Amino acid sequence: MASVELRNIRKSYGAHGVIHGVSLSVPDGEFIALVGPSGCGKSTLLRMIAGLEEITEGEIAIGGIVVNGMTPRERNIAMVFQSYALYPHMTVAENMGFNLKLAGETKPAIAARVAEAARMLDLTALLDRKPSQLSGGQRQRVAMGRAVVRNPAVFLFDEPLSNLDAKLRVQMRSEIKTLHQKVGTTSIYVTHDQIEAMTLADRIVVLNQGKVEQEGTPIELYKKPANLFVAAFIGSPAMNLLEGIIDGEQGQPAARLSDGTAIRIAPDRKVRPGQAITVGLRPEHFNPAGNGGTALAGQTLLVEPTGAQTHVVFDLAGQPVTAVVDGEFPARYGARFEASVSIDQVHVFDRGTGLAL
Repeated sequence: MASVELRNIRKSYGAHGVIHGVSLSVPDGEFIALVGPSGCGKSTLLRMIAGLEEITEGEIAIGGIVVNGMTPRERNIAMVFQSYALYPHMTVAENMGFNLKLAGETKPAIAARVAEAARMLDLTALLDRKPSQLSGGQRQRVAMGRAVVRNPAVFLFDEPLSNLDAKLRVQMRSEIKTLHQKVGTTSIYVTHDQIEAMTLADRIVVLNQGKVEQEGTPIELYKKPANLFVAAFIGSPAMNLLEGIIDGEQGQPAARLSDGTAIRIAPDRKVRPGQAITVGLRPEHFNPAGNGGTALAGQTLLVEPTGAQTHVVFDLAGQPVTAVVDGEFPARYGARFEASVSIDQVHVFDRGTGLAL
């Protein structure tokens, strides 16, 4: 196992820059997720760590050793890709042990390490099968097993679950997390799915246009987003964002929306009267009307039952706002929807800078 250190990493293709001075420290044994929209640079960053992309500027250190000039093989990393990249003519055991064979390991050593990885990933009964005889989830486990048998210093995952259906994605998330808990190898995981990142990672790094917007634990990013971009990206359904102006009396500030609705905000927020702000309300923070906080109401535009919960979209200040309520909540299309939001769960952002206040 080893730590990973990125020091002012930059990447350009000609005059076009795609990574702009990213610095990041990943301690030994940590599971970190790089998230962001398509084109933000997360896969490029991962490929530079792996040695598959040249670095335009900066340093990458693995285990305290600068690896800029090293080949991927010399960096002692293992990478799991979106595509399984299995050899169709080889059995599961042969696929898992192929890199060890190339490295000159003895047959007994290869067999022992393959057997151990197969036990960890529940592949023992499949070792004699060919990839064509496996399901998508089983193929991805074989790809992970091929990485595990190498006993690398660092695992790199590049959107490994993108090709799986919804049920298999949930299952494989659990298996990846269990694998990390068993082996404790430093892991860097790239995904555009923030739910994957929040359920898997010890720490999340949110990237946007080649820069780090915020890094922290999943709960830190959820509860205290640093800016509008992180607030909108983290959380599902996404945070509701409404524009308003600060007013209020007797030390109790409020955000006044375009229709006159006043949403009270915590007095410790660093706001001033007349300031243009954006209010953030998470869908799951809406409570039944009369439970205190700020009362909000509007015409119901859409009702989406999901079982234990119901997603209700209602009109507020001329904008569709999503609320997640109890599944038995009596919501009906076209009817008046009434709810409230606690003062300490109202997020406030400066409209000009996008920074949290």
